[in-house]
Amino acid sequence: MPITRRILPALLATPALAQPAFPNRQIRLIVAASAGSGGDIVARLVAEPMRDDLGQLVVIDNRPGASGNTGAEAVFRAPADGYTVLVTAGAFAISPSVLRHLPFDAARDFTGVALLATVPVIVVTRPESPLRSIADIIAAARARGSAVSYGSFGIATPPHLIGERMGLEAGNRMTHVPYRVSAQAFPDIVSGTLDFAILDAVAMTPHITSGRLRALALNGTHRATALPDVLTLREAGLAFDAVGWHAAFAPAATPAPIVARLNAAFNAAVAQPRVRQAIIAGSAIPVEPPLSAPEWTARFRTEVAAWGEVARAARVEVE
Repeated sequence: MPITRRILPALLATPALAQPAFPNRQIRLIVAASAGSGGDIVARLVAEPMRDDLGQLVVIDNRPGASGNTGAEAVFRAPADGYTVLVTAGAFAISPSVLRHLPFDAARDFTGVALLATVPVIVVTRPESPLRSIADIIAAARARGSAVSYGSFGIATPPHLIGERMGLEAGNRMTHVPYRVSAQAFPDIVSGTLDFAILDAVAMTPHITSGRLRALALNGTHRATALPDVLTLREAGLAFDAVGWHAAFAPAATPAPIVARLNAAFNAAVAQPRVRQAIIAGSAIPVEPPLSAPEWTARFRTEVAAWGEVARAARVEVE
């Protein structure tokens, strides 16, 4: 056999054997939000323990703008090698249905790396309100339509679309009043200016336990440990389980072993007691048990479809 024919198979195998172990240089977390925001805080909390786990520097690169899509586009255009990772919020699952002309398809062009924390929202009203259930809200919307008002923390956010989902159930659209943050809506709830509001569950829990607000239901698949008597939306008769979150994504072509390594590092970081406590203090809930990357990717794509169905039916768009 000619010597070249004997050597060729070994040469072809050499590149695979020579691939350096991941990671061998710094990893950049592109945070699709401004410094000091909830997503930024979560990213900075996990960056330090991830550095120790991965043996490489993990740097934060804030890219706010366009409802989180400025940061998402930067990751979409980055090499699919695991060294550029997106950290973003639940609006990422909503944007495909409410924003026109996105340069990417969130469900097709990204793979889920890790779900870091959930941000459930809760339906609240003043204690003396005649609204005592989700069924009461739907009945009021059916009878009074736009005369029924509700608050949320922004247009095309999970609370806004949950309110629109209730309106679709009633066959009548209610008046949505967006606030910049949940705390701004509190005076208008207790005064009766708003009929009800859909706000951060963790932030509203002290007002509920003190009796200053009445909780009707919260989103997600499980009841909150701090509010065991408050029904989920599904238990309350509204079949909708999607929830807000903070999570990590990579370009869809990123090799599965690299995604799995990142998933393990993110999950280990979130499991640290100091990180867990800080996430809870920031009005979010650490994910327990952690999800694998394929599990999170499947769940994310289900949520894109669920939010999209509501947004299209309610004709919610963001210019």
